[in-house]
Parts: sequence; C-alpha cells; structure tokens
Amino acid sequence: MFKKILIANRGEIAIRIIRACKEMGIATVAIYSEADRNSLHVRMADEAICVGPAPNKESYLNMPNIISAAIVTGAEAIHPGYAYFSEQASFAEACEACNIKFIGPKASAIELMGDKARAKETAAKAGVPVIPGSKGTIESEQAAFRTASKMGYPVRLKATAGGGGRGIRVVNSEDELAGALRIATAEAEAAFGNGLLYMEKEIVDPRHIEIQLIGDEHGNYIHLGERECSIQRRNQKLIEEAPSCAVTPAIRKKMGEAAIKLARAVGYANAGTVEYLLDKRGDFYFMEMNTRVQVEHPVTEAVTGVDILKEQILVASGAKLSISQKDIKIHGHAIECRIIAEDPSNNFAPSVGTIELMAAPGGMGVRIDTHIYGGYQIPPYYDAMLAKLIVWGIDRKDAIARMKRCLSEYEIKGIKTNISYQLEIISNPYFEKGELSTSFIPKRMNTEG
Repeated sequence: MFKKILIANRGEIAIRIIRACKEMGIATVAIYSEADRNSLHVRMADEAICVGPAPNKESYLNMPNIISAAIVTGAEAIHPGYAYFSEQASFAEACEACNIKFIGPKASAIELMGDKARAKETAAKAGVPVIPGSKGTIESEQAAFRTASKMGYPVRLKATAGGGGRGIRVVNSEDELAGALRIATAEAEAAFGNGLLYMEKEIVDPRHIEIQLIGDEHGNYIHLGERECSIQRRNQKLIEEAPSCAVTPAIRKKMGEAAIKLARAVGYANAGTVEYLLDKRGDFYFMEMNTRVQVEHPVTEAVTGVDILKEQILVASGAKLSISQKDIKIHGHAIECRIIAEDPSNNFAPSVGTIELMAAPGGMGVRIDTHIYGGYQIPPYYDAMLAKLIVWGIDRKDAIARMKRCLSEYEIKGIKTNISYQLEIISNPYFEKGELSTSFIPKRMNTEG
C-alpha cells in the first residue's frame, strides 16, 4: 500500500480523497494555487505545496509543477479526482515515466475512451448497444448533410474530445445543420483545442443512465448498479439518484454486463463509469465512458455501502478488489443535489464573494461533501459548485421527503446559490412521479437558463 499520495485537484473532491486516505493510514499532499491558499483541502492535508498562480492553466493544469511537487514530497502516487488531469493520457504517461502511480486506468484506456468516436466503435465491437451515427468524425459539411439525411432528423452533433456538455448541438432539420456545425466546431475548439465532431441519431426524451464499475489489475470486475442523471441544464447534471425508478433488475443486469464487456475490451483497471441513454421502450445505447471517479459517486456509495475512493486506491496499489459481484446489493434510495454558486433569478449568472454564514442540514441519512465554510471567499477562477447534498431514504418517496427537508434547512449567506431552484425541481410533481428525461428542465421547469 502507498505511504503517501498527492491529490492533483481542489475543492470537495480533494477533501473526499484526503478523508479516504486518512482512514487508510496514508499521508496526503495537497496542491493549491495562490488563490486557494486558505482552502479547506490545504488545511486538511498532511502537507501542501503551491503549484502556481490562480488561473487553472498556471496551477491545477501545470503538469511539470504538479509532477515536481510529487517528487519533492516523496509521494508514491497521484490521485487526479475528476476534471483537470483525470482524463488526460499524457498526465498518466508522465506519472509512469517518473515512477509515480497514477490512480486511474492506463493511459491507453484513457486515450481510447477519451476519443468519443473511437470509444463508440470499440463499444460496438465489444457487443455493447450503440446509438446509430457517423463512422468516425465528420470530415466535411457535405459529409454531415449526407449522414444526417441517411439517419433522419433529429440528429446530435458531439465533440469527439468532449465532456461537460460542451460542443453539443441538436439539429432538428436540414436548415439548421450548417449553422450548428459552425457553432459546435468553434465551441469544441475553444473548450478542448480540438474541433472535430461526430454525429449521432437523436434519441427523443431519453433518460441518462450510468453504470459505476471498478476493475483491478488481475482481471476482476464488478459493477455497482446504475445512477439516474437525467436532470440536467445546458447538458450539465444537477440532480442524480440511485437506483433509477425506470431500470428493472433485468435491465440493470444487461447494462452492468455490457459495461464490464467494454472494460475488459480496453483492459480497464480502476473506477470508471459507462454512460447510456435509455429510451421509453427500455432499450439502452452506449454514450461514453468516463475514465475517472464521477462527481455523483456518493449516491452509489449510499445504496451499496462500497467506498469507491478506497477501492480506487486499493486496486491502484496492485491489490485485488475487496468485494465481488455477489456482494453488491442495492439498499434504499439516494439522491444528490449539486449546490452551485449562481443566481437562478438572473439567468443563472455565476455568483462570487464571501460566505458570511453557512448553516448546513443534518440528521439521519444526510451527507454533505463540500469545501466551503463561513468566511470562505469564493475565487472567480474555478468551477462554481459549492457542495453536494446527498440524502438516503428507505425508498424514493422517503429520499425525496428528506431532500426537501434538507434543502429547506440549507442556508448560505453572502452569495447567490441554486438551493431554492433545486427545491423547485425536487417538488415538481413530474419529478415526484419519476417521469424524468434529459429534457425535464426545459419541458417541466419552463426554463433552460
């Protein structure tokens, strides 16, 4: 087992990793930017080292400085968390070259699954159902028109190097295609430095369902059931829950087995998530694989009792999985709301400033993953998520009631947040009935933001 791990991240996920390490008796090294000097993850780690100025590219995306920090502090491994370097093959390769263990899959798996077009081809070859779409990337506007005409509208344009909902456009007719191509290409180029796109048949009003899996370096795999991630705004997840009220045991088994087939096909080891679209008939289609721990992993932990972060660290150290598939049971229901520093009354404009007061909810079945505290000044440089509020109940109705109570209790003063907006969603009768889809926000909340 590792003696010391460097966390190449910030915020709540850095704290989540530090806590797992402490319980495993592993020393931790936090990295921070000059703007994050007073952040909670810096206080909680055993050591902390500044890796650069406030902007991401000069600090949390400064590969030489982060690798140097690991070497200088004697860290044997680096946990990337999510975002930043978590899905960059070049970072995993740099770790390996410096004899530092990257807590994640091999660079080859990251690279293959990070290219959405190649990932889809790989999934199809592994026998995983895929959405009909272009063969590889779209090479020209003429090719895009031919492919769309063959598939039939509506279609979806997606950045091949995409993530976080960027570089995506739904095209409902031929008249919209040329303009959507230009916009999606420009957005993908700006976000990822790669403007290549591919095209898929648009599945109307699907559910977004994902399967959490973990594999070790000895060829053992398990899946931990599904998460429902259909509540999204601008393709960004807002609320996640486990299990999905639309997934039967038979569908869960098929989804899980398909996810493991794909993991085996690419020699995947560590935690990962296979994302699907589920249509109204109960058919599911591969969308992408995230080669890292997900923001929403706590809802899976809540219903399975499996500590995903500890399993990540264990398998990265060369150990076998501590559990088998027969050990995985789903107990109760869990819901997560992402608490974001934004103003719903002002077109969801980002909110920055100092947190004057924070009163967090508590009680049975309540978990909050956060990096904020009273007096904390929110820097304007980073993701606006402040916290994840997770509740567990004996069933979905119980979990919804508990989430309503918690959101009503939650107070953050000094800045604007989306707490009241989350309460509106949870209280929506269609949400309560479980009538969910990725178009829930624009159709049921009358706002896209």
